[in-house]
Amino acid sequence: MSPAQARAVRFDQYGDRDVLHVTDVPMPSPAAGELLVEVRAAGINPGEAAIRSGAMRERFPATFPSGQGSDLAGVVTALGEGVTDFGLGDEVLGFSWQRSSHATHVAVPVTQLIPKPDALSWEVAGSLYVVGCTAWAAVDAVAPKPGETVAVSAAAGGVGTVTVQLLAVHGAHVLGIASPANADWLTDHGATPVPYGDGLAEALTAAAPDGIDAFIDLFGPDYVQLAVDLGIPRDRIETIISFQKAQELGTKSAGSEGASTREVLTEMADHVASGRIEIPVAATYPLDRLRDAYAELEQRHTRGKIVLIP
Repeated sequence: MSPAQARAVRFDQYGDRDVLHVTDVPMPSPAAGELLVEVRAAGINPGEAAIRSGAMRERFPATFPSGQGSDLAGVVTALGEGVTDFGLGDEVLGFSWQRSSHATHVAVPVTQLIPKPDALSWEVAGSLYVVGCTAWAAVDAVAPKPGETVAVSAAAGGVGTVTVQLLAVHGAHVLGIASPANADWLTDHGATPVPYGDGLAEALTAAAPDGIDAFIDLFGPDYVQLAVDLGIPRDRIETIISFQKAQELGTKSAGSEGASTREVLTEMADHVASGRIEIPVAATYPLDRLRDAYAELEQRHTRGKIVLIP
C-alpha cells in the first residue's frame, strides 16, 4: 500500500461472504466539514451481512462496487475545510453512513464523530455506534419506567447485551431470552435469564407473574407475534429487525437512524466509560480475515461484538 492508497472491503455483487474482498483504493480526501480517520477498529454487524446478501435490497439497496461498515474508531490524520472541532492526532469514534468504515482510512463528516473517551479500548470504541444507538432507540421506543418488566429476545447478542444493561440503567426488570450458556452473564448484569425454545411463553409468564409491560425483539418475527400473544400492548412492542411483521401487527420498529446523533452517541459512550454498561468483545480479526469474522457472526451465537482491526 503506497502513501496515496488505503485498503478497503468491497463486494461487487450480492451473495454470501465469499463475495467480500479487500483491495487497494485511493486514499480518501476529506471534503469540507469532514475528517480523514485512520481506522483502528471497526465492528461488524448482522445488518451488514443482510445488505451484502441482498436480503435487504428493497430497504437498503447496494450500488456496486460497494463498501461496507458503519462502526469506527481511529485517529484523525487530515482535516477538511472549516473543521474546528478536532485536530490532527485526536482520537475519535463514530459512524459512517457511506458503508465505508471497514477500511484502513475513511472520510467522515465531523457531525458523525465524538472524542473517544480514554477509558474505552479501541475495540470497544470501534463497536459502539450500531449497538449503542440501536439499543438506545429500542429502549426509548418502549419507554420503560422504573420497576416495569421488559422482555428482550436475543438478549446476549451484540445489541442485546447493551439493551439489557441500558434497561437496567432505567430501573427496569429485564427478562433476557437467550441460550442457557448465557444465563450466568445475564444474571450478573441484572437480568432474569429465560431460555429460548419450546415452552417459552410459559417460561416468560412464570418469570413475570405480574405481567410483562414491554417487549424488545432483536431476533425475528416469531418474537413479535409472541409478544402480541402474551397480551403486551402493541405500542410497547419494539423490533429492530422484523419490519414487515411490525407493520402487519401495528407494533413499533424504531431503528438506529433516529438515534444516530452525537448527543446519543456521547450518552452511550459515557455509560460505557463509567462502567454502567459493558460492551463485550467476542473476537477480533485483521481486515484480511473479514470472511472468517462474518462466518463467526453468522452463526448467531456470539455474545457481544466481533471487531475488525485494520
